[in-house]
Amino acid sequence: MNEADSSSNEKSGQSVPARIGWAALIVVTLAVCYFSNLGAIGFVGPDEPRYAWIARDMAESGDWVTPRLYGKPWFEKPVLYYWMAAASFKLFGVSEAAARLPSALCALFATLSLAWLAWRFYGEETARWLLLLLPTSVGMIGFSHAAATDMPFSGMLTIAMVCAAVVLGLVRNENTPVLPRTPWLALIFFGFFLGLAVLAKGPAAIILAGGAVFFWTLTTKRWRDAFRLFHPVAIVSFCATALPWYVLCARRNPDFFRVFIIEHNFKRYLTPEFQHIQPFWYYVPVLLAMFFPWLAILVSGVIRTARSSRALQVDSLTLFLLTFPVFCIAFFSISRSKLPGYVLPAAPFIGLLLAKHLTSCLVSSSRARWLASAAGLTLLAFAIAPEFFHLPIPVMTDISPPPLISQLAFFAFLGSLATLLLALVRRPSLALSASGVTILVLLTSGSSQLWQLGEGLSSRHAVQVATQLGMNNQSLQAVTFNLRRDYVYSLQFYLRKQLPEWIPTDANSKLVFTNYEGTLELEKKGVECLHSEVIPPVTLCGAPVMNRARERRRRELSDRPARSGQPR
Repeated sequence: MNEADSSSNEKSGQSVPARIGWAALIVVTLAVCYFSNLGAIGFVGPDEPRYAWIARDMAESGDWVTPRLYGKPWFEKPVLYYWMAAASFKLFGVSEAAARLPSALCALFATLSLAWLAWRFYGEETARWLLLLLPTSVGMIGFSHAAATDMPFSGMLTIAMVCAAVVLGLVRNENTPVLPRTPWLALIFFGFFLGLAVLAKGPAAIILAGGAVFFWTLTTKRWRDAFRLFHPVAIVSFCATALPWYVLCARRNPDFFRVFIIEHNFKRYLTPEFQHIQPFWYYVPVLLAMFFPWLAILVSGVIRTARSSRALQVDSLTLFLLTFPVFCIAFFSISRSKLPGYVLPAAPFIGLLLAKHLTSCLVSSSRARWLASAAGLTLLAFAIAPEFFHLPIPVMTDISPPPLISQLAFFAFLGSLATLLLALVRRPSLALSASGVTILVLLTSGSSQLWQLGEGLSSRHAVQVATQLGMNNQSLQAVTFNLRRDYVYSLQFYLRKQLPEWIPTDANSKLVFTNYEGTLELEKKGVECLHSEVIPPVTLCGAPVMNRARERRRRELSDRPARSGQPR
């Protein structure tokens, strides 16, 4: 689509009921995808409990400058997420939902800013599809529910690049009012949000934004426009936002720049020291997973964009939107350390390009029917996958597949049938909307069964059981034994203290948190362990009241209201 027809879909003449229906669907989509069940599962992975600990320490100590983990300065990441989570703790209390709320809000703001950009240049229909496709993609759902720095960084950087597009004059078309020669507000916001991105993850924000603008300028030869981003107003706004914390933290902590800049930026990028070694093509499957169930639109869009680029049929804004994710993926593919969240900043821009591609495909009935049918087949593949993979899924239950997975597969099957039938009767827009509604149903229908995941992915359940069994006696020391570090971190958050590793030669009474394999080893040494037919990843061993506790736990399990698929 070029600038001449960029807003043709704006005049689609939708009826009032259709507009109301779209508005309702978009509001429900944003609310469900970004804010539902934020606290349903305990802290997962090594990062969430550590970042939440630092934020809780900030809120309780009143020191908003130096991040501290277990009482010691911790400079792995800058301070923005900690500030947001600490403020959330102050407002709503310490909980998993409060810790994840900053990521959900940043995902929402990034999505709305891109929707505004799509509406101003590509038209109303593209903005609507963006608001349906992007929030329902797995990557945005997952990272918006994570108490981590990835989504705040991506959200702030996305808004900064939207402001950059305004400064560069890329939002003008024949239906857009002429913008002022110097868009002062856009300059201020560009510097402000780029500064926030630097506060979220460091100098990577400047590299990604600068690299994308450089290669866009190299392609379009619009050097004069690019230099507008160096306007003194933008520079002052950026410095006023980003520099104060860095200066204060460096003054209070002389080793800050060495630890943060050298070790956690240069060494992380240039060396395999942090052991996140992956092949060069690692981010290809990561992006495919991020955009489930819209894989067909992604593949089709990539093919069409490649053809348009060769034919030089790409307008300046589309080229700008394309340059950023391409540079982001290439930059982190070169890195010696790779994690899925590194390419999250590319996802919002890819989502906008997918919405633009889909809008143009809806003009052609055959292409739109193919994309809708492919979306239905993707959901169908998800629905039938559990029937072909009978290995136990690593959640707290050893049922294969767990009842939650079976329930989700059933709704995915119904959604795939609805999508395929609507595609068959030549209603591609309704078919794709049905796929989006299916994602909403999947996210809401499993709410009552999330305990199956929460009790297996986090150590929160083990701490709750220990407290219920009266094992919170301060004289009884809690220790770990052969436990994965992510479970150790979450245990330490919930218990509010560091836990030493248990030494088998120690004969004193201990409350040992371990895994199932650890219980077998401890029982060989004569240590009592708590078991049930449901095996969580963190098991209790070694308490002097263990025999009585085991009997009490069995009675509680037998009296527990039956939940679908929970084994006895």
